[in-house]
Amino acid sequence: MRIDIITVVPELLASPFEHSIIKRAKEKGLVEIHLHNLRDYTKTKYRQVDDYQFGGGAGMVLQIEPIDKCISKLKEQRDYDEIIYVTPDAPILTQSTSNKLSLQKNIIILTGHYKGVDQRVRELFITQEISIGDYVLSGGELAAAVLCDSIIRLIPGAIGDETSALTDSFQDGLLAPPVYTRPAEYKGMKVPEILRSGNFPKIEEWRHEQAIKRTKKIRPDLL
Repeated sequence: MRIDIITVVPELLASPFEHSIIKRAKEKGLVEIHLHNLRDYTKTKYRQVDDYQFGGGAGMVLQIEPIDKCISKLKEQRDYDEIIYVTPDAPILTQSTSNKLSLQKNIIILTGHYKGVDQRVRELFITQEISIGDYVLSGGELAAAVLCDSIIRLIPGAIGDETSALTDSFQDGLLAPPVYTRPAEYKGMKVPEILRSGNFPKIEEWRHEQAIKRTKKIRPDLL
């Protein structure tokens, strides 16, 4: 998979992609991540990529021209399955969305900044819009990192035990059940006996019951 990220501040994305699962996925050749500084696509003296919004109001808006130049240059080099804009005013990211995106080959992610992007960018280029939650960040870079992490960890080979991702929360529409590790007893708190029984059919039944119970308590909207 190849992911191209268009950003005004690529420095914000340098660290998240150089550690843990994403780093290993890159080293294995499972994913390529390329950062594109939007300021490289403007000829203005101060590398300006934003301007005041028509109609007045606070906040600057990313201009269409440098974004057009960057996306057009990338599309000349290869076909893209999705061109994604990460923005608060979009459908919330779900596990199902990440599952589908993990099957794609080439993706562009456009990160917003300031007050967002010129609406014509969204109408002309964007094939999918994604929000990571009902809140606003200073820019879309951290949202892009979250999106990339949720996708890349699903690529076969990215994590040691590929079945692990299949038992995560939301994969079956439920929250994950409680998990325990050694010691079996700590400060009087014991691991449930069923998990130490070796009866795997019963263990799976217990886990499913616990997943339903946790979902009802924490996220009843999922049921």
